[in-house]
Parts: sequence; C-alpha cells; structure tokens
Amino acid sequence: MDGYLKRIGATRPAQPDAESLRELQLLHLLSVPFENLSIHLGEPVVLDDQALVEKVVDRRRGGFCYELNGAFAVLLRSLGYQVALLSAQVAGDGGSLGPPLAHVALRVNGPGSGPWLVDVGFGRFSHHPLRLDVRTDQPDPGGTFRVVETAEGDLDVLKDGVLEYRLEQRPRVLADFEPTCWWHQTSPASHFTQSLVCSLLTERGRVTLNDRLLVETVGDDRRERHLDGDAATLAAYRDHFGVELTRLPAAPGGSDG
Repeated sequence: MDGYLKRIGATRPAQPDAESLRELQLLHLLSVPFENLSIHLGEPVVLDDQALVEKVVDRRRGGFCYELNGAFAVLLRSLGYQVALLSAQVAGDGGSLGPPLAHVALRVNGPGSGPWLVDVGFGRFSHHPLRLDVRTDQPDPGGTFRVVETAEGDLDVLKDGVLEYRLEQRPRVLADFEPTCWWHQTSPASHFTQSLVCSLLTERGRVTLNDRLLVETVGDDRRERHLDGDAATLAAYRDHFGVELTRLPAAPGGSDG
C-alpha cells in the first residue's frame, strides 16, 4: 500500500484515527479523478481488490463509485481501519430513488472513532468524512450535510437540504455490485454510457472534462473551453488529471472522441 499512499501524496499514518482518515479522504479526492473512461475505451471494469488498486496505483487512473470506493476500502483496511461497503439508492429529480446497489459508499471505524461515512466516488460530495451517528447539520467545504434515519432503518444523506442518496446499513461485498456495475457499463439507459466525464477536486475548486468541454471552477467563477483536436484533448487528460491515454475514448453516441 506504500504505492497507493504515494499516489495520493500521503504518508503512512501512525494510527487509524479520525484525523488521518480526514486527511486521506481529502488527498484521495484531490489526486484520483472520478471518471468513466473505461466504458468508452472498451475496457472491462473488474470488481476485484487487486484489479481496482492496480488501476488507481499502477495505471494512475480513476473510476466511478465501485472502483474508487472499492480501492479506497482496500487502502483503509491495510492501515487498520474497519471498513464496510454500503449499498445506496441515488436520488433523482424530485427526490425519487433509483435502484438498490446503484452506488457504493463506505462505513469506516477506527479505534474509538466512528462510524464515519466515507465516499470518494460520488463526484461533488463531502470533502471530509461525515458522522453516520449524528443527526444534526455537518458543515463541510462541499456543503452542509445531514444524515437522517428512515422509518425502515436506512439512512438518508442530504446535502444543503436535498437528498443525495439513501444508504442501507447492511454490509455488502464487492460481488453484490457486479450486476449493477455491468448495467452501468452496458445499458443505453445508463448515465455513464450516455456521458463521458473526468472530474477532479482541486485546491481552489474543481476541473471537469465532459467529452471535449473543459470546465474549471474557482469559487463562484466558472470557465468553459471547447478543446479543438485530439492532441489538445489528450493533453487535457494528462495535464489536469494525470491520466495518460494513447487514444481518446469514443464519444457517447458512438462517434470517435
């Protein structure tokens, strides 16, 4: 796991405490992009601990929720944290909930610390771990979050008063997510097959590449730039996200990237 720590610019913590978890989550968000490039490059997404870590560390890539939170769980366990995978239903427009197992997040405990909600695979979300056992507002650079228990015993996670997703509290294993991971990769109804995205938190805001549209935000300032040509797009992946590609992923709709 030393290579993983180096990948995110972290040093091995002296103990698996809350302060170290907070730092590890933020460094991960600043280093490993949320991206769905594999789907459009024709690369299979393999939900296996070794494959996920190799993709993040050796190939210096990112991924979507199953990959990012799956790999991060391996790192955290190696450092002494207790980690459980939790299934989530993502909220759509109007607060309607999607299917179970459509997202995975982490419940993390350390000695005398936790339970924490850790999620490095949901794009624009909390920068720091959230307490799962606290029912009041939790301010974070990413917004104001609140965890609310439902009548059925699940946990609703709200950001700025809007439902983000509903968490089951039952622990899962990676294999449980294989059917929905396959659906995300193959279904015409999947958001991931219909979009091409690479996004990374920055010290000042966020940088996102949607196909050939580069969006950089700093505070309330948003700048968009359309990239001309393959070379400029490949350079943007490399310079902004540290992703070295030999070819562009196919754009949604079947045309070349």
